[in-house]
Amino acid sequence: MKIKNVLFTLAIGVISTSSFAQDNNTDAHNVSVTIPEVALLDLEASSGTSISLAPTAPTEAGLAADFSTARDNSIWINYSSIVGSTTEPSRNVSVQITSGALPSGVALRVTPSTDAGQGEGTMGAVGTSAITLGTTAQNVVTGIGSAYTGDGVSKGHNLSYKLDKLPGAFGSLDFDQSSTLVISYT
Repeated sequence: MKIKNVLFTLAIGVISTSSFAQDNNTDAHNVSVTIPEVALLDLEASSGTSISLAPTAPTEAGLAADFSTARDNSIWINYSSIVGSTTEPSRNVSVQITSGALPSGVALRVTPSTDAGQGEGTMGAVGTSAITLGTTAQNVVTGIGSAYTGDGVSKGHNLSYKLDKLPGAFGSLDFDQSSTLVISYT
């Protein structure tokens, strides 16, 4: 009988060890998920981002230069953005003249369009009126959240530039003041 008791006790020990071993066939590990902060901006155009704006000279004596032709809408703002809900919940794009000076008697204006709809996310908003450019930064697109516009022409916000003669300033126009300006978007 003693041998049967020993064998029985041994069998119970082996079975209970096997039962406890099954508790060790699972494990876990940590996965760190990191979302990067992204703030990228560029200007896109079909044939380069340098543009020329000039009124059309009159062809008949007694007529004024025609500023209605001093326009360009070939440039697009593209951006990619991932914001932080507590540290930076939205972003803006600002514009300013960073080099050069406008000739006397004229104003340079830019009007951004709404987003072309080729991306995804919280796109920025634009105002309904033209922004008169100067050396102080002004918001041109506001409230950009986590979003991307798509890359290239016809994606993002189209920029319409217009050179205007200031009212009553025809006598201030001076062709020696022709200038190249650097317009910076941040």
